[in-house]
Amino acid sequence: MLGALAFGWGGVTATAASAAPDAFVSQLSNEVIDAVKADKAIQAGDVGRIRALVDSKVMPNVNLQRMVVKSVGPPWRGASPEQQKRLTEEFKTYLINTYAGALTQVKDQTVRVRPLRGAADATELVVGTDIVSKGEPIQLDYRLEKAGDAWKIYDFNVLGLWATDSFRSQFARDLSAGGVDALIARLTEKNKGVSAPAKN
Repeated sequence: MLGALAFGWGGVTATAASAAPDAFVSQLSNEVIDAVKADKAIQAGDVGRIRALVDSKVMPNVNLQRMVVKSVGPPWRGASPEQQKRLTEEFKTYLINTYAGALTQVKDQTVRVRPLRGAADATELVVGTDIVSKGEPIQLDYRLEKAGDAWKIYDFNVLGLWATDSFRSQFARDLSAGGVDALIARLTEKNKGVSAPAKN
């Protein structure tokens, strides 16, 4: 669920994109919750529908390349353009597969945005939110950057752990053992495993 809320918001209108960063996060986070609650296919676990939603509505609001670079670390700079292209493609699919399933867990949650800290003219800042449901609220923070007149996400923090740090830790073994090609191969294998139809 947390991953879904981290990335799960509907299409960005011009008004939403140019809004203050805290208003942007609040509006779009609540939009996706409402959309998921209204979609019985997503609630039932329709994988194709979930992936399509994430790919078309979520990913345009993410600075994917910056997220890949932060997740891979220094080895990115030594990769060829073709390797960078393939790695970005597989990372995108991995990201969608990793978090799409969490959308099925959205039930009665709402998002409460904490008071914004930072200069009014900042081009990068953190927007903090609390996911409110039964039990204690769960902290979920976003790193945003200003891209023209719009805001984009390039990282998020659940319970104290930034996503790109988590990915870098996951990727380190393959990068150490076989470089970027090994990581591409591992991500490709994982993506195929998720995409494979279930066997009866």
